[in-house]
Amino acid sequence: MKGKVVKVAGPLVVAQGIVGAKMYDVVRVGEQGLIGEIIELRQDRASIQVYEETSGLGPGESVVSTNRPLSVELGPGLIQSIYDGIQRPLDAIAAQAGEYVVRGVNVPGLDRQRRWEFVPTVVKGQAVTAGDLLGTVQETPLVQHRVMVPPHLSQAVVAEIRSGCFTVEEPVAVLDVAGKSETVSMLQRWPVRRARPVSRKLPPVVPLTTGQRVIDTFFPIAKGGTACIPGPFGSGKTVVQHQLSKWADTDIIVFIGCGERGNEMTDVLLEFPELSDPRSGRPLMERTVLVANTSNMPVAAREASIYTGITIAEYYRDMGYDVAVMADSTSRWAEALREISGRLEEMPGEEGYPAYLASRAAAFYERSGRAVCMGNPARDGSLSIVGAVSPPGGDLSEPVTQATLRIVKVFWGLDDRLAQRKHFPAINWLLSYSLYTSRLDSYYSDNYGPAFAANRTRALAILQEEAELQEIVRLVGVDALSPQQRLTLETAKSLREDFLYQSAFHEVDSYCSIPKQVKLLSIILSFHDQAGRALQAGAPLDDLLGLPIREQIARSRFVPEGERGSLDALEAGIVTGVAGVRGKG
Repeated sequence: MKGKVVKVAGPLVVAQGIVGAKMYDVVRVGEQGLIGEIIELRQDRASIQVYEETSGLGPGESVVSTNRPLSVELGPGLIQSIYDGIQRPLDAIAAQAGEYVVRGVNVPGLDRQRRWEFVPTVVKGQAVTAGDLLGTVQETPLVQHRVMVPPHLSQAVVAEIRSGCFTVEEPVAVLDVAGKSETVSMLQRWPVRRARPVSRKLPPVVPLTTGQRVIDTFFPIAKGGTACIPGPFGSGKTVVQHQLSKWADTDIIVFIGCGERGNEMTDVLLEFPELSDPRSGRPLMERTVLVANTSNMPVAAREASIYTGITIAEYYRDMGYDVAVMADSTSRWAEALREISGRLEEMPGEEGYPAYLASRAAAFYERSGRAVCMGNPARDGSLSIVGAVSPPGGDLSEPVTQATLRIVKVFWGLDDRLAQRKHFPAINWLLSYSLYTSRLDSYYSDNYGPAFAANRTRALAILQEEAELQEIVRLVGVDALSPQQRLTLETAKSLREDFLYQSAFHEVDSYCSIPKQVKLLSIILSFHDQAGRALQAGAPLDDLLGLPIREQIARSRFVPEGERGSLDALEAGIVTGVAGVRGKG
């Protein structure tokens, strides 16, 4: 029996008479079969958020339930794909319907015609359990796809295993589950609103290296961690996420464009296929999945897009990969929640957002983590989430930013004043913080020496002192400062311009390894210490600041990774140069 539409309010449709309706079931609305999802049930009425344009839809049209929740298709072919918010491949839609997404278009998430070379890793008669690897597929030159026993199968025996080229729907194995045969193909489906299971979570004690000095040195994120990048328009949120996508120490990138402007998303879609993976030299898209849901697409699909992306990311995490999700931006997702909530006539919370905003945000970010994956062979995987937030007018006290900050452990606060001065990344070192620092210090100490954490603390203290001294300078001028305080200002300037500033478009400076970061910071602080002792011995400050070695320090960030030995010579030259000035004093 079909239900009937009784009310249409934008993307919200109310229907009655849907037999067996359940929360979050997917339905087809109207003659064109528009995709929708049940989000509220009241007696015999179901409120449905429709993921497509509802103009022309009216009361009396039919509604048919699929009796399945909104799910994504998982299997070979995800990598290099560009999807909309509900996992419809945009290239396939373009081939079928033209340049615009027409209503009612029904395209599967995975290509049903393409054949994949399946190589089994188990043999007939072998006992398997949920998460065990059945075989592998070389999905791209950079990613080996691992076909796993579905999570709902606990104990089974391999009754048949095949090898060769198959489509994602063709069976590659038959499992004997308590006397019943269960056919397994390379295609799995998983509800987007339910987290995929793991054996156990692991503590976040391994850093996610990004190659960005202000992040890795001052405000690091752990593998499996969560980070928030709030900032006003034009402060560089998207560029930071592009840099993390390119340089972060991860195997898979899932980039979710959630409600962003069409021109920004177009830039992403055009730039990512052109980017080169620095570790392999191959195209970056060979380990990337893009979910593109622009601001002119239906608002309900924006709400679903982050769940589509995070479920795909969990699937690759279960294979044992380190995965990073870039969500840009969760503010647009929250605005979609607000619009749907308003049409449901729910009691609004702060600034009109629904009262459950914080819990929905928490449910999303808590799907991150580093974990022991289910099944054999034993493997660890991690899922890190970096969410951009676009607070109106840069107001960090607004509800979405505050709800996010209560959940995430890293806050990279972008400052439009830094962006206006062309200081990038425009991460404000006085506002930002990382709660992973104490957990990661032992890792840094073991791998890069105990001085690293101490130097970071000293550098942050110098930058903090600079902010206080600048207040004095603005009131009474720089002449009121002592030579030691003026030296502190110069050191802080060197930290800002020679360490924190980093060009995303320079072939050397775009990426900086941790050992190089350790050395660069050590060089700047070494000059500060040597000059401070020379001042105490009576050396003139102007002579110290005029040393040629300072120009070499400023250029040290452009030293290629393979020539770090010259940085050691530079640090030794600081002692000699300052000693010469001290001797004159």
